[in-house]
Amino acid sequence: MPVPVQTTRVTPATASALARFNAASADEVIRTLLTCLNSHHWAHRLASHRPYPDLPSLLAAADEAAYDLSPDDLTEALATEALPPLPEDTYAAAHTALSAAYAAYEARFGHAFVICMDGMAADEALDHVLAGIRSRLTNDPDEERLVAAEELRRLARARLTGAIRGAGNCASNH
Repeated sequence: MPVPVQTTRVTPATASALARFNAASADEVIRTLLTCLNSHHWAHRLASHRPYPDLPSLLAAADEAAYDLSPDDLTEALATEALPPLPEDTYAAAHTALSAAYAAYEARFGHAFVICMDGMAADEALDHVLAGIRSRLTNDPDEERLVAAEELRRLARARLTGAIRGAGNCASNH
């Protein structure tokens, strides 16, 4: 009589990042999501709609939730945004000009300047940020909240993509 062979299903040592995201506790997922966009409403909404079949589905849900941010949600998200980093070799006069531009922006709109630089070459960052601040300083406050909300959506998308693809803490993708 043949001896029955017991087979066990071998689980890979590392599950895909999306599978880990889908299987993680709600608290853990919300903590991760809040590093991508500091809106509790946004984070809870994405966490509650798990599981996501693929990254494009998660990103589509993130975009939809970002478009639905209330004014209070937007204020919450903007309150924790940091200024975009500049390349280390940026000269001192550029830092001075940028500091003055940031101060003017924050005085006018009451929140940090946000801009998504995903995919931008490091040597273009300073010009892009300065041009963005200068052009956006001419916006009225309501128009600027719409622009800032769109930039936050783009930042959240880039950060979330980085987190799911295993790039580490998605808060570092400014």
